Amino acid sequence: MYKIMTPGPTQVLENVRMARSLECTNPDLDGAFTQFYKDTCELISSLLHTKNETLILGGEGILGLEAACASLTEPGDHVLVLDNGVFGKGFADFVSIYGGIADIYHADYRNTLDVDALAEYLKGNHHYKYATVVHCDTPSGMLNDISRICPLLKQYGILTVVDSVSAMFGEPVNVDAFQIDLLCGGSQKAVSAPPGLAFVTISDEAKTAVKSRKTPIASFYANLALFENYYEKKWFPYTMPISDINGLRAAFENIASDPGMLDRHKMIAHATRESLKAAGIAFYQNSGFSNTVTVFECPAGIRVEQVLEEIKTRYGIMLAGSFDEFSGKVIRIGHMGVNATISNMVETLRALDMVLRVLGANLPVHLDTHFMQEIHAYAAD
Repeated sequence: MYKIMTPGPTQVLENVRMARSLECTNPDLDGAFTQFYKDTCELISSLLHTKNETLILGGEGILGLEAACASLTEPGDHVLVLDNGVFGKGFADFVSIYGGIADIYHADYRNTLDVDALAEYLKGNHHYKYATVVHCDTPSGMLNDISRICPLLKQYGILTVVDSVSAMFGEPVNVDAFQIDLLCGGSQKAVSAPPGLAFVTISDEAKTAVKSRKTPIASFYANLALFENYYEKKWFPYTMPISDINGLRAAFENIASDPGMLDRHKMIAHATRESLKAAGIAFYQNSGFSNTVTVFECPAGIRVEQVLEEIKTRYGIMLAGSFDEFSGKVIRIGHMGVNATISNMVETLRALDMVLRVLGANLPVHLDTHFMQEIHAYAAD
């Protein structure tokens, strides 16, 4: 087995694995499970600082993104798609599938979204039912400031759909303060449960938009409206994956008992970036650095595939390349959730340091040593 230090899926703690092994009841018939589901949803809402309802969906994180678009989009609706990354532009596909018109706001892929420029654009272009924004675009590690973007959109009455699958619980997310109507998350990133579940928080305004549709939602599995009054009815639109939800509950209880989680992510991300910088390794981005994933370019003459294979076979550590237009150009380290510990990062950076040197890189510092120096300096501040 490899130590997975990828930007999701992440490592999974033993108590999460054990929760998934519990004996199952019938989730369609057992009222105790319905209560457990509701309690778990309310725990998620509380951790995301919202009074909005949360729903857990039986599918990987992408299901939440599609369900948001399927439930809101009617044929002919104009939707603003904020694009400064692979997943950013990917929202346009969901909008189009359900008959909407995706107006793509293209932005620099090497920098965080310029909120002031977006504000200027919106002055003359605000005829949108909703807008989509990616909090952290995992393929490039790009972080966008949803605390400013969403309130700006709401000034024009535009509903906000946010993909925070790879940012939440490593970056601050306050759904109510940020004015997020539909927030999408997934089990396999900083939550540190296995892949297989999505969850969404839904504002009253978003529920009203769904209820007031003139056309039926063109999906069953991605139809959020089907969950209306599930608790009162003691009925789900499909059989809930009970073992997965048991594990998810344990993962969220881990988060609830870890008040220093956000600061630890910030510290580890800072020390990781400073170590790579001191070694002369270039980042893909110019700004918008995330606390959950670091994305960097290989030193000259070294191929991404070489590094990934060497660190996996020599040291049993799995890092990630990227895909789409970033394929073969960058390496990604996921320091999110359970991955985000000092010991994990020391082991990973020591292995990366040795692999790069074997492949011919001339590094002026040792990555793991410099990382610990940065950790001590951060703690001293």
